[in-house]
Amino acid sequence: MATGSTSGLAPPEVAVRDREVVLLRLVRDLEAEVRPGRRRARVSLDAALERDLGFDSLARGELFRRVERAFGMRLPEALLAAAETPRDILRALATAAPFPETLGLTPEPPAEPGEAAPEGTRTLPEVLAWHAERHPARRHILFEPGEGAAEELTYGDLLRRARAAAAALREQGLAPGETAGLMLPTSLDYFVAFLGIELAGGIPVPLYPPARRSQIEDHLRRQAGILRTAGAAVLVAAPEVLPLARLLRGLVPALRRVVTPGELAGEAGDLPLPPVAGDDVAFLQFTSGSTGDPKGVILTHANLLANLRAIGQAIEILPDDVIASWLPLYHDMGLIGTWMGSLYYGIPLVLMPPTSFLARPARWL
Repeated sequence: MATGSTSGLAPPEVAVRDREVVLLRLVRDLEAEVRPGRRRARVSLDAALERDLGFDSLARGELFRRVERAFGMRLPEALLAAAETPRDILRALATAAPFPETLGLTPEPPAEPGEAAPEGTRTLPEVLAWHAERHPARRHILFEPGEGAAEELTYGDLLRRARAAAAALREQGLAPGETAGLMLPTSLDYFVAFLGIELAGGIPVPLYPPARRSQIEDHLRRQAGILRTAGAAVLVAAPEVLPLARLLRGLVPALRRVVTPGELAGEAGDLPLPPVAGDDVAFLQFTSGSTGDPKGVILTHANLLANLRAIGQAIEILPDDVIASWLPLYHDMGLIGTWMGSLYYGIPLVLMPPTSFLARPARWL
């Protein structure tokens, strides 16, 4: 599918005169491309992009760019995941702003060189503590959320916030060795919660976050099987999930609490945190379930650190390297290869949500 550029934009009056006709033509043309040789779907303003037209995330991104080029308008990036029908896109066009001449990207200054990797550490919390002690103000993650301002997380901030999250989780009843589901979108809160669970002695279970508010209940019903298999006692999720906490507890017998990142913020307090050993389980990674029920894979801290050290040797990571990624954090490459790799080697991670990359691929460059 050709993506093209923002040149050759249609005159603004097209959006006023015949938005619906132009939009449906774009949808119809793309549907023919993504499903060649198949019976054409009935394209209408209320056709479901995923169910009726078969548009996956890549097709959505392509439609997003074609609509922007055709109308000369810049759509909100959140629409890429939130839109369920062409009508949603049509509504967004009514209030969209003209597409700018450039994306307004600002080059980042060179990263400061890191130090030697923490070879003697045995766990991920030890890796974080090693870096936070030596260079607490060094940038660990630069998060580019898309249309908002970039957010920075240093090693010192991450350790402080993760300790506070661990204390909050302990106070809310998470016991050492218990599992905690983690259903958050790509954000700095994700890393705080992940390490907070580990510092509390718990075992994180990454889960695919819901893409659209209207589908949260269906999404939770699908993910409940993973939570049941893992025996999750706690689920850390976005505030939108809270109204369905009772439903979740009915589907997952072991689940006692559903908490939000805001409930994990604060101070660490005096509650002692349990020790974490190298042979303890670092997290449970579940398979996608594309060929059957999702299956959990146990990964210990020793497993992860051996993997990260082998990766570093194979690709010859240098102290002044920088990692850039848009991969989802529930995926092993996004979670282990990019985030944990940057954490271990002390090199900056520039991160954006997958939907921001799909909406504006040039931002990654």
